[in-house]
Amino acid sequence: MDMSPEFILLAFTLILALVQIGAAAIARTAELGAKWNAGPRDGDNPPPGKLAGRLMRAQANLFETLPLFIAAVIMAHIAGKDGTTVTFIGTHLYFFGRLLYVPLYAFGVPVVRSLMWVTATVGLVMVIVALFV
Repeated sequence: MDMSPEFILLAFTLILALVQIGAAAIARTAELGAKWNAGPRDGDNPPPGKLAGRLMRAQANLFETLPLFIAAVIMAHIAGKDGTTVTFIGTHLYFFGRLLYVPLYAFGVPVVRSLMWVTATVGLVMVIVALFV
């Protein structure tokens, strides 16, 4: 059975989530060292540096909407609402908005980063709206 374009974009979004977890962890380990990473991390840790902090916040930001996106894509499939222009464009907007958001946030690019967040959110809303039309 072939995956729908919406499920393919969902799979790529899950890969993006794993990449973001790894990027934030690598940046934080670069700051505090492998011994810290392998240790129990008890006690207070110093605040993250700019890059690690941005990557951690970008990851947290993705995780705020990722469950909604997963549910919307699965619900659209179950309801037979996937395969429409709305879900196709919506899933693409969400994924590519989230994908571009990461480097824009990591490099501290204002405004455009926020536009990518809006783009992704519009995509998410499109998939949810498709459930009702």
